[in-house]
Amino acid sequence: MNEAKENILATLAYFDIFKYPLTSGEIYLFLKNRYDQPDFELALKCLVASRSVYQFSNFYTLKNDYSLIARRYNGNKKAAELIKIAVRVGDMLIRFPYVRGIAISGSLSKNFADENSDIDLFIITAKNRLWIARTLMHTFKKLTFLVGKQDYFCMNYYIDEEQLEIKEKTIYTAIEVVTLIPLQGDTVIEQFYAANSWTREYLPNKIMRLSSAKPLRPTLFKVLFEKLLNNPVGNAIDSRLMKITAGRWNKKTAQKKLNSKGAIMAMDADKHYAKPDPGNFQARLLEQYKNKMSQILVVPENLLAN
Repeated sequence: MNEAKENILATLAYFDIFKYPLTSGEIYLFLKNRYDQPDFELALKCLVASRSVYQFSNFYTLKNDYSLIARRYNGNKKAAELIKIAVRVGDMLIRFPYVRGIAISGSLSKNFADENSDIDLFIITAKNRLWIARTLMHTFKKLTFLVGKQDYFCMNYYIDEEQLEIKEKTIYTAIEVVTLIPLQGDTVIEQFYAANSWTREYLPNKIMRLSSAKPLRPTLFKVLFEKLLNNPVGNAIDSRLMKITAGRWNKKTAQKKLNSKGAIMAMDADKHYAKPDPGNFQARLLEQYKNKMSQILVVPENLLAN
């Protein structure tokens, strides 16, 4: 099979898992190899001609289903509304002690949302203070339940400045990293991108964006609070909060408690990161992607040779 065609199919297959058609420009950005533009356009045109790929206006998909296009239009419109809210939420959360950077993650960072979508946020904290920051932020979130605003944000992934590199290096984590929408902390976001330059091995055409991140401007409360705990006592408190939180989450997982989306609640916790792991989501998604690619690659060669 022509390599460019296989790369195009692989890209569409990944986003097909999320029922998300792509424009030609988006396909190009998420290819795993670099190609001259004319070669890419010719390969895409051939795939459409052989009906291995379907084109609807400026969108491409593996399924001959126009409803996917309508779904994307509606999802993009909803996302635009939620991103405005996310910006306001970011302006508020950056005021919390030890918070150094905030970005939009999840489906919203891909410019899609539906009626069940949350505002997923990626948080970077100061070194060795992740669990103090997380506890303060989640306590605040629980309190906002009283005014019905808890669904405005879901702080679902934390790392600290000590360990900015994402350990799992897969197509999934690469796409999640490069599609983040930075909101706050331009300097630490730049450091995060530098620490995760490995994503270029998976996505050589995708350049990570920095322009939307605002510079960090510490408030008086934030400065005083951090000064109070920048000592061995703060270290002990942070470690204790990690153990308490991890223990509670392990208990939820053992009891098979479900989150709002019906998956068993689970969290992978460490001194320098806290991330959700409902039903081993990443592993299941990668397996689904592998199976989808296996099906695609058995397409008769005569359909892909031209």
